[in-house]
Amino acid sequence: MGMNKNTVLAWATFIMIVVGCSLIALGAFRYDDVAGWGFASVGIGFFAIAWVFNALKGRV
Repeated sequence: MGMNKNTVLAWATFIMIVVGCSLIALGAFRYDDVAGWGFASVGIGFFAIAWVFNALKGRV
């Protein structure tokens, strides 16, 4: 049982959501200075890329 393209995109979306949540949590709870804003913005960028991966499912 191999993974097709949609399964790979689904796993990539899930992993990017987990990493994005962890980066936002790091920015919110660990770093109180300007670095926290950087971590949170990179986490939001991960959400945007995960959204694109989710939109590509079924089209590739």
